[in-house]
Amino acid sequence: MKYQEAMDYIESIQSYGIVPGLESITQLCGRLGNPQDRLRFVHIAGTNGKGSVLAYISTILKCAGYRVGRYISPVIFEYRERIQVNGRNITKKALCEGVEIIRNICYEIVQEGLPHPTPFEVETALGFWYFDKMKCDIVVLETGMGGRHDATNVIHSPETAVLTSISMDHMKFLGKSLMEIAGHKAGIIKPGCTVVSACQPPEAMAVVQQTAEDMHCALRVADEGSIRNLRRGSGKSIERQRFDYESADGHVWKQLEISLGGVSQPANALLAIETVLALVGRGFEVKETAIRKGLRETVWQGRFSVIARKPLLVVDGAHNEDAARKLAQSVEFYFTNRRIIYIMGILRDKEYEKVIALTHGYADQIITITPPNNPRALTAYELAQEISKVHSQVTAVDSLEEAVEMAGLLAGPEDVILAFGSLSYLGRLIKIVERQTS
Repeated sequence: MKYQEAMDYIESIQSYGIVPGLESITQLCGRLGNPQDRLRFVHIAGTNGKGSVLAYISTILKCAGYRVGRYISPVIFEYRERIQVNGRNITKKALCEGVEIIRNICYEIVQEGLPHPTPFEVETALGFWYFDKMKCDIVVLETGMGGRHDATNVIHSPETAVLTSISMDHMKFLGKSLMEIAGHKAGIIKPGCTVVSACQPPEAMAVVQQTAEDMHCALRVADEGSIRNLRRGSGKSIERQRFDYESADGHVWKQLEISLGGVSQPANALLAIETVLALVGRGFEVKETAIRKGLRETVWQGRFSVIARKPLLVVDGAHNEDAARKLAQSVEFYFTNRRIIYIMGILRDKEYEKVIALTHGYADQIITITPPNNPRALTAYELAQEISKVHSQVTAVDSLEEAVEMAGLLAGPEDVILAFGSLSYLGRLIKIVERQTS
């Protein structure tokens, strides 16, 4: 199988959509030889922050000398990003080999009258196959949408079950209340693992605590309230942040440094630290020097990331209410008294009205785009119509190229351009900016 043939197959199965449940992935992995049973996992669920926490954990473990697989979604630049070993994407050769094997298995499954596995199930199985082939010491595994019925939950007890910030999202599949959504996310907790959770709203925290107790699992909580002496970069240099932290075991960490900007990143880093300390308690060897080095070296594109200067151009994947609230907090901190131009694009199934309500007040001008090649995209015109109810300076454009050009013409050298919404378009926008500034 050649690479384009493999990608054509991946494209062809998109019509199978989203089908929560573990029956199909169990069937697929079983016929693949259950590679997931030969691997050890850090399993991450939550609404926001999963990718950043995964990046911190996997970078720390790599710095400690482990061979680390990581499985992420969505991707920013290209398909192969979703499956990585020590920060390197799955090779085209391995992807072709794995997809051919899985395609043949899917054909057998369908011939027997069973449903064809969904795209996410195929990708998850491909990840397990590759991580096993590469003999990974540990895999940091991000759920797709939920937890309990997510394809990644076919694994047996992980080393740690990690819960990032839980809030309202994917209500069509996960429920209308925070307790219901938390119940789905907490479904990754299994007997024998250590649970590590961010500080949650009371309703969600009660579910996490009860599930951990029911499964007889130890629970560690990364407490944002234990951050001391937080020092963030200025509006012109937003990337570096330093802080002290007293971890759950009482150890005081002085002068921790991270390279990611945004008000939510210190909390994400704490969750990663607590997860790594939980792994140490389970026999992994990770020295303090590796933790510090890993935090400093973590890079995660699309999360309040600076991609150009003069004017400053920042991209962020805020696409739901909780993420929009944190983005607004970051804007207030970093860009007080700065003129800001937005580029916004979002998916139709997100709470875009709430995202608009939380963010519109900081923008001088708003440019809307349609996230390309996504059937769930809200059109630029529809988004502009919604924004126009609360903001008078809004323009819908036909392409990302036009949006970048217009924002550049509107912005002075001391102004800020902020592109946010769906992660699905940010990779292409970053490449457009790189071409223009190279």
